[in-house]
Order: sequence, then C-alpha cells, then structure tokens
Amino acid sequence: MTTENNPRAILDWEHPTPPTDLIFDDGEPLESNRHRIAMNVLIWSLQQAWADRNDFFTGGNMFIYYSSAQVRNQDFRGPDFFVVLNVDGTNSRQGWVVWEENGRYPDVIVELMSPSTAKIDKTVKKDLYEQTFHTSDYFVYDPFDPTSLQEWHLDHNQQYQSLTPNERAWLWCQKLGLWLGTNEGTIERETAVWLRFYDVAGNLVLLPDEAAVAQAQAAVAQAEIAVAQAQAAVAEAETAAIREEAAAAQVARLAARLRELGENPDML
Repeated sequence: MTTENNPRAILDWEHPTPPTDLIFDDGEPLESNRHRIAMNVLIWSLQQAWADRNDFFTGGNMFIYYSSAQVRNQDFRGPDFFVVLNVDGTNSRQGWVVWEENGRYPDVIVELMSPSTAKIDKTVKKDLYEQTFHTSDYFVYDPFDPTSLQEWHLDHNQQYQSLTPNERAWLWCQKLGLWLGTNEGTIERETAVWLRFYDVAGNLVLLPDEAAVAQAQAAVAQAEIAVAQAQAAVAEAETAAIREEAAAAQVARLAARLRELGENPDML
C-alpha cells in the first residue's frame, strides 16, 4: 500500500536526517600558487573593507553541501571564493552546510578558472549557481588571462544575465556594492594581474598589509606636516623677535638723537 492510500503512513513519515559524515577536504590543491593567492586576495581584501562588520561570511575552496543526494554521490562543490550576507560571521566553519545555515546559499561566487576548468565553470557550475543556489552575482576569472573576467547577475525571473563591463573593464557586484576589476602588482612575491575589489568611488580596496603600509605612510605624512608647521611657527617667532629687536634699536637711536638735540626722549 502506498502512502497516498495510507494516511497513517503519511503521518509516520519523517524527513530524512541530514547526513553528518561530511568530508571537508578532498586532498586536491588549488590549480596553481597564483590561484591560491588570487583566492586569498579576494577574501582578505573584503575582510579588510568590512573589518567593522560581523554580519557576513566569506570563504574559499570550501565545500558547500546543499543536499543528501549530493553527499551520497560525493559531488563536491567548493567555489574558489564566496560570500554569504546577513549571517553570523564569527562562527567557525569547516565548510558551508546549507541545512545548518537556515537554508542560506552564497550571495556572491567567484570561480578562478583554468583551461581545464573553464568549460565546467561556465556551464555546469553556472547552472548550479543559477538554478539551485540562486546566487545573485557569479563571476569567473582566469588569473593567467587578464581579459577573462565575466559576470552573470540573477534577474527578476531568477535567470542569469551577462553584464557588460564599464569603461575600465570592471564589473559591478550589486550584492557587495563593490566593483570587481583587475590590478597589476606583486603579492606574495608573485607579479600578476590580480582580480581586485574597488569601492563606489573607484578606489582600490586594500589588503591588510597594503592598508597597514598606507596607514604608516599617512602617519609619516602627518608627522612631516606637524614638523613643518612647528618649523614655520619657530621661524615666524624668530622673525617677530628680529623685528622687535630692530624696532627697539630704532627707538634707542631716535632717543639718543633727541638727547643730542636737547629734546626729551620720553616724548617718543
């Protein structure tokens, strides 16, 4: 007898218990050292930009578990970079387990492509992030190809639409309120064109080390300004003293001349 014809069976049925024997490390490293750095650049810069906030979680190369079937099939999905908004960012997590996070999926995902992963990133993963995750903003970028940046944004029909870059070849991330663009530089001794965040005004979102250097430079500049102001004040005081001495000398000369002429110098 099926459950459709057996009301008691329907009442006795319970949702399968979510699996607990989850794997959080498949032993596979990132594609290259540059991919690892590129992932950390995104994580660290966003954490730096939002250092005063605890209402988000950002991670990378971490498994996202979203169904029991996925666990059974060992269909591991670990975006290279993702952000989930409006969650407790202070919780320690080995991975992102959707049924332990009130059904929350990533709001933003970035996949760092390589020639071997580009097709999957633009098809299989793109479909998953669109149709199952409903991730608002999805980006792909190959750290070895500065022209490869692409973005899809979820429209009101819950379908991905490809966005057009601005004149700087940057793409707008609506969920984060930041631009994603490229920036050439040396990070961890590797020179490359890195994927970086920019704020609304177009300023580069700094990494913690870059922010520390900028703060130190600002402190030095502020100290130099203070020294220059102090030197200017001393110079002004010295000039005033010289003028006062000159004026006093002039008065003394005039007094002496008056005495020579038999006049009262007190009349000055």
